[in-house]
Amino acid sequence: MPKARRPRGSGPDPGPGAMLPLAEQILQEGAPRSAVRGKRRGRQAEEEEEDGEEGYVDARLSRRILEQARRQQEELEAEHGPGEAAAPKQRSTALGPAVRGPGSDSEEDEEWPSLEKAALVAGRSGEYGGEVAVDPEDEAAMEMFMNKNPPLRRTLADIIMEKITEKQTEVETALSEVSGRPMPQLDPRVLDVYKGVREVLSKYRSGKLPKAFKIIPALSNWEQILYITEPEAWTAAAMYQATRIFSSNLKEKMAQRFYNLVLLPRVRDDIAEYKRLNFHLYMALKKALFKPAAWFKGILLPLCESGTCTLREAIIIGSILTKCSIPVLHSSAAMLKIAEMPYSGANSIFLRLLIDKRYALPFRLLDALVFHFLAFRGDPRQLPVLWHQSLLALAQRYKEDLSSEQKEALLELLKFHSHPQISPEIRRELHNSKTRDVEGQEPVAME
Repeated sequence: MPKARRPRGSGPDPGPGAMLPLAEQILQEGAPRSAVRGKRRGRQAEEEEEDGEEGYVDARLSRRILEQARRQQEELEAEHGPGEAAAPKQRSTALGPAVRGPGSDSEEDEEWPSLEKAALVAGRSGEYGGEVAVDPEDEAAMEMFMNKNPPLRRTLADIIMEKITEKQTEVETALSEVSGRPMPQLDPRVLDVYKGVREVLSKYRSGKLPKAFKIIPALSNWEQILYITEPEAWTAAAMYQATRIFSSNLKEKMAQRFYNLVLLPRVRDDIAEYKRLNFHLYMALKKALFKPAAWFKGILLPLCESGTCTLREAIIIGSILTKCSIPVLHSSAAMLKIAEMPYSGANSIFLRLLIDKRYALPFRLLDALVFHFLAFRGDPRQLPVLWHQSLLALAQRYKEDLSSEQKEALLELLKFHSHPQISPEIRRELHNSKTRDVEGQEPVAME
């Protein structure tokens, strides 16, 4: 409760020593007042405690905070070096400053401070498979099994324009019959916005993306809008960010179309031009595995069906299969489809990599894999080493899940197609193993 104020002009309040002599009053005022000072100290302590609760911490908590900050600083220096640890929030890369488009978000993207520096770290640790050394003899052997007349590869522009023309013709015909008015085209303001987005993505290096681009997956005509942005002109960093957005927000079938029409052609063109894969595109392929069914249907299976997959492409894309965890259902379906395709060297690479993941496969899939190899009994061509390596992987991983007839057929196959170093290993694996059709059988050497 506030102290009552004295009325003006009432004079000073006479204290208990008002009638004392002047000398005693001076001595009394100079003496310490224990009660008043104690009250003031109590109030001051309470105020300091309140201030401490609001904005200050005690000494023990301060030491813990500083110790944790020092640990984080040491971890950053160990991971990125002292220069990177000194400025962990800096997001500009060596390629240039961040390009900020109109309507960009204020939220920071949860990515590395620099993808280029992350590429150097991944390259040293062996996690980045962009650089591939290819043996010319193996590459020539794979070319023997490639499709000599591959189908013409359709780009996103071809498919989108064909689809737009078909739908436009159908809808215009229907509208003209009902209302007599043509179908409305895209708003010119929408075209202007996404032409601006196209300019941003063609120069993008790092930072935030325009909001207009992030809402594309929610649009019903997202393919038409995507065509306006010209994906073939995007930078590799923009392709990575786009893959993140589309893999997270599109449904499986739509993500499959994006992977097949946008991501896969860009990856193949980059490998063909530079004989390696850009780190951003490599990370985009890994991000695309967020939807494994769309990844297999949009990237891996079309690559095998084309019959034109090179050894370098198969090694780079296959390294993603090795490093990433993939559900057994999707991997089994992909192995079944690859085993039933016309043979190419890339099929052996992908089959071997999937077999080496050591899934618990159903017998139907194992039968399909065995029939895939037995189909080469009448093939007069000299099979590449990749074919023998995939057969060896099957014998090593699933030798006890094969029947006795299948083992005998594979041993007969080795008489037609033999490799001096690999075939003896395959025979040894098949001889010294059990069979699935005989219970309680001990591994017996077969003649």
